[in-house]
Amino acid sequence: MHVVRKRSLVTLTFSLLGAAIALYVSGQVAQAEDPNLADEILKALTPQSTTRSLSTTREESNFVETLKKKTADSVAQDEREKLATLAKDKPSIDIDINFDFNSDKIGPTAAQAVKEVAKALSNPQLTGNTFVIAGHTDGKGTDLYNQNLSERRAEAVKRYLVEIYKIPARTVVAVGYGKTMLKNPGDPFASENRRVQVVNMTDKDVANKR
Repeated sequence: MHVVRKRSLVTLTFSLLGAAIALYVSGQVAQAEDPNLADEILKALTPQSTTRSLSTTREESNFVETLKKKTADSVAQDEREKLATLAKDKPSIDIDINFDFNSDKIGPTAAQAVKEVAKALSNPQLTGNTFVIAGHTDGKGTDLYNQNLSERRAEAVKRYLVEIYKIPARTVVAVGYGKTMLKNPGDPFASENRRVQVVNMTDKDVANKR
């Protein structure tokens, strides 16, 4: 009788443990597939009329316009640096887009993230805005390798947004920064360094019209 009770107790314990693990895992997956991601992107990219840093000069606006006509691999280093300076205080958000190793192909997992970006950029609140799609890698590999990879991925995201979700090409600038702008410089190989940053380059005048 005691043996049966012990076995029952062990079975019950493992059942509860299994249920707890299943619940934990499902929670982690749900968090990874955040149904509110598009809303988070929209909120992060929506400029505030009181944000002075959104103000841009005519020269800066013209500079951004010239970049719209370029592919990511044709943006010169000095242009990348100037764009980074202009984008520094603009509304932005980092998106975890999971590309395969050494690939710029947008597979099923990456496509879901890009879909959420498209939802946000298509929102009427952001109509008429200009966006920078900036690719970043981690610190593994050479400068040239990472620069090329980041450009390919940024261009792939832009192309996907334009071709699949009909985001106007004239509103998107693709640029790659390789491993020059690590989000976690203390750990160059950390996963958070591998990201696509979306920046709203809207100037103050546009924001004030909302």
